[in-house]
Amino acid sequence: MTDLHPQRYRILITPDLDRHRFKGSVSIEMTAGRPVDRIHLNLLELAVWHCRLVNGRKWTELAFSTTPTDERLTIYLPGPQHGDLTLDIAYEGVINDQMAGFYRSQTVIDGQTHRLAVTQFQESSARRVLPCMDEPLHKAIFELTLTVPDHLAAIANTLPEKQVHPEPGLNQITFAPTPRMSTYLLFFGVGPFEITHDSQDRRVRLAHLPGQGHTTGLGLAFGRRALAFCEEYYGIAYPLPKMDLIAVPDFAFGAMENWGAITFRENLLLHFAESTSKAGVQRICEVIAHEIAHQWFGNLVTPSNWRYLWLNESFATYFGYGVVAHYHPEWEVWAQFLNGETATALTRDGLQETFAIEMPGGKAVAINASTAPIIYNKGGSILRMIEGFIGGDAYQEGVRGYLRQHQYQCAESRHLWEAFEAASAKPITAMMQTWIGQPGHPLVTVARQGDDLVLHQKRFTYLDADSDQTWDVPITLTAWDPDGQPSEMALMMRAPSATLSLPPGTAYYKLNNRQTGFYRVAYADTANFQALGRAISDQTLPDEDRWGVQNDLFALVRQGSRPLADYLDFLAHFDQEHAYLPLASIADHLFQAFLIASGQVQQRITDRGRRLVRQILDRIGCEPRDDDRQTTAILRDRLLWLGAVWDLDMAKDFGRARFRQLCSGAAVHPDIAKAVMQIGARTDGEAALTWLCERFGRSENEHERMNILAALGAFTDEALMERALAFSLTQVPPRNRFFPIVAAAANPLMQKSLWTWYQSRLSELETMHPLLYERIITAIVPYGGLGREDEVRTFGEAYMEQHPHITDAMRLALENLRINARAQRAWG
Repeated sequence: MTDLHPQRYRILITPDLDRHRFKGSVSIEMTAGRPVDRIHLNLLELAVWHCRLVNGRKWTELAFSTTPTDERLTIYLPGPQHGDLTLDIAYEGVINDQMAGFYRSQTVIDGQTHRLAVTQFQESSARRVLPCMDEPLHKAIFELTLTVPDHLAAIANTLPEKQVHPEPGLNQITFAPTPRMSTYLLFFGVGPFEITHDSQDRRVRLAHLPGQGHTTGLGLAFGRRALAFCEEYYGIAYPLPKMDLIAVPDFAFGAMENWGAITFRENLLLHFAESTSKAGVQRICEVIAHEIAHQWFGNLVTPSNWRYLWLNESFATYFGYGVVAHYHPEWEVWAQFLNGETATALTRDGLQETFAIEMPGGKAVAINASTAPIIYNKGGSILRMIEGFIGGDAYQEGVRGYLRQHQYQCAESRHLWEAFEAASAKPITAMMQTWIGQPGHPLVTVARQGDDLVLHQKRFTYLDADSDQTWDVPITLTAWDPDGQPSEMALMMRAPSATLSLPPGTAYYKLNNRQTGFYRVAYADTANFQALGRAISDQTLPDEDRWGVQNDLFALVRQGSRPLADYLDFLAHFDQEHAYLPLASIADHLFQAFLIASGQVQQRITDRGRRLVRQILDRIGCEPRDDDRQTTAILRDRLLWLGAVWDLDMAKDFGRARFRQLCSGAAVHPDIAKAVMQIGARTDGEAALTWLCERFGRSENEHERMNILAALGAFTDEALMERALAFSLTQVPPRNRFFPIVAAAANPLMQKSLWTWYQSRLSELETMHPLLYERIITAIVPYGGLGREDEVRTFGEAYMEQHPHITDAMRLALENLRINARAQRAWG
């Protein structure tokens, strides 16, 4: 029904937080471009009382029917109608506990329980709150009125325009009309919210619960700075009179970009000076920047179809890092982008069970454990590649042109490429079709023949797969002469093979300068690879390139085309390494290999891991210092825990001592609090479990609670772990119950028992939010299934038939299990 378009929704909601229900009515003004005799709206879990066709002061009662399986309300008109139509619909719904639609939440602060209810509509949950055309293409203006108890506050996308008291104890608030926007961006919340304004830009407000006012400074300040940066970069003013940052206790996602009313998990917005680590501060800034970028990319210009969801999320991911890097260049944000975003995307995209960034079909694309690394991480990395290819100025000009041309409208991928092409005069559209329209990414194999390089591209997968795919690969290369002088070269590789001439006398070369390209590299020339190793040892290569060489090598080891011994031997070139990027990557690779290996191979990995951790901790120390770099603080916390896993005395002894100080009431620096709690659980057993559970019950800030939950997955005794996980399922709020389970899945001493535990608790786990349950599956199966691959595969195949909504996550997990099992057999 493409000729039917909503123009305006007038919504009245009366929530009852005691009965967990709400009454609603909506008047929908729409335009029919051709005669229609029925109207289809989206609807889910709503009881409809009546539907009426309104004409001035007259109205006609309409017949209607609902089809729950299609989430559809069909309204039958008295005859063919065209032009302007107005429908009135009265209904009732549930304030649920599913963290979707209109849902309830509560928390305890200073001994007082606070109850609230908020909305979460992306991707298709607006239909849980009002009958509507719940697709991004159908933009409309929303006028919202809430009737709430007068002791509670109400927040929405816009500011209140009118308030009346329809009866004692009630406040009816009418909010100003929104801009034209999609249904998934509508928001309202009711609860004991307090509002704190930024002192410099009064548009920026932070909504929090009583007793949290002291935690708002960081969020307000960085929200103001991110808003100013976006307005300048995009060249378009923020169109609303306020931008609320709203802390919500129960939230399935990290944050949500509702226009003018952005919701966050508390630990991603509120700053507790005594417990928020440097990594936590940075993460708050990244998420704020990500969501504010959405106010333009996603809200002002919206994808016309969910297949283009990446236009929202990929850009916000990449741009969010850019905002933080602008204000905090000392944080080495782009190094963390490579290790956290690009590496994750390459790993996920190396599976046979992957998909294109621009997903086929037009149905809603669920953001889940399988799709997120492609939509967010890979998409953001591809945008980094584009900016590297066309240059920063042309990239900004393209972004501005795209937003100007399509503001308050919907767009497709091609519109962005056309804007970049117009700004750069480069063939971006043809190039990008090969990157967003097909799954996977290439492995470029390079061999030297005299002064020529012969390049071949083929899709990279960890498991064998026949593929004739090709990409337009922007090859960059640095060649060094015998005196160590570099020369840079570039080539657009469109065919399966290409030849590139080196400067005469080239001593050695490296592809993918600073790892801007989204592809892997395999060096067939042993002498060149050895020369790269020497260049790593003497720090000739930049940090990004030192990271890239070893990262690609480990991928080839997981693929089975290189032995693990090659990787472990190659790490000798990093003995004098000081940079965060390669060190963090190496530590993660060693730990991943450690979880897979056994016997002598596992011992060799352990020895190499201990050596790495000891060298770094000897240099940076176990105790945080005031002058620590951001990345030093992040690396230390991770390495303390890995050192304890690898039985390194300096890490174990330090962590145990600090944990016992913590138990006695002394403070522990927030930058090492997570590792200290994990090590305490590992070393102090029963006493640690008792303390962690009691502390969790008393804690009133999410940063500390998240550290405790990570530690609950660190026990070495199976009986204690069983109790810790039982505590998680019964005493931890639903939003975080998955966290100790995922932590336990990375506990090498619990891998074998966790699969049995998972099966025994299946009915409880299935009640979780789907996104959170998927994280459990993708954490447990790849390692917990080792040694019982046939059993787990049989279970998984039957489970997908019974629970099709979990298919993407289960397929991802089973393929990773196959990769790990093959590696385990190959390594002996």
